Amino acid sequence: MDAYVFPGQGSQFVGMGKDLYDNHSQAKAMFDKANEILGFDIARLMFEGTDEDLRQTKVTQPAIFLHSVALAACLGPGFRPAMVAGHSLGEFSALVAAGVLGFEDGLRLVSKRALAMQKACEARPSTMAAILGLEDSEVEQACAQVDGEVVVAANFNCPGQVVISGSLEGIDKACELLKEKGAKRALKLSVGGAFHSPLMEPARAELAQAIADTPFQAPYGKVFQNVDAQPHSDPERIKANLIDQLTAPVRWTQTIEAMIREGATRFIEAGPGNVLQGLVKKVDRKMPAESAKA
Repeated sequence: MDAYVFPGQGSQFVGMGKDLYDNHSQAKAMFDKANEILGFDIARLMFEGTDEDLRQTKVTQPAIFLHSVALAACLGPGFRPAMVAGHSLGEFSALVAAGVLGFEDGLRLVSKRALAMQKACEARPSTMAAILGLEDSEVEQACAQVDGEVVVAANFNCPGQVVISGSLEGIDKACELLKEKGAKRALKLSVGGAFHSPLMEPARAELAQAIADTPFQAPYGKVFQNVDAQPHSDPERIKANLIDQLTAPVRWTQTIEAMIREGATRFIEAGPGNVLQGLVKKVDRKMPAESAKA
């Protein structure tokens, strides 16, 4: 069974989506509609902008979402994925592909999410760091040992790779502690803030009402969500999990394992880049993983 996975922030690149725009009328219509909804020419920034343009959260998140859902829409009129999951932002793309969210509603929510997260980042300087070579539990224990600062495990990406998130001082202290515990690397990431941590609570509160007011439908197949790595089909539960996702960790390792248990025999990444294929291979090196082709 094919499992479709959708990438999150960090997978963007200049030129993303141009082949879809040039070769598929449906994709072109989606890009044109996105320009109208967002109030700026996101297509131009994606095709001709700079790396710096694409790193702005208010651009990055809608750009990756747009590329992913346009690609999924071009996979055929009968495209009904049996199982989907998305990494962080990618969960919104997965919900559109699964028929839970309409494209326009999804784009509006992603734009609101991006702006709310940007605001939360500006209110409290914070960051993230990738920790390589330790067990998940060791990383969590080290974060808990940092007193007086916010620092938590934010992304369980694959065995031996956990991203932590928190205040600037909290991340510095945690990185030192994790190196002492034997981490191969503790690498600070060039991100604007502490995503998937309690520091995103203002963004969570802002996004909650928008999600509550947006119509969600039951999915075509199984939607595996970040907060608990479990499949969900109830629209209200999907909404609640999507809200909680902003301050809760992304359980990606557990998600891939759960999808394999549920019958996934091949993973197909729909969106820019190939980061998720690499993570799938680190969870199960024998599992086929490839990029979606429209």
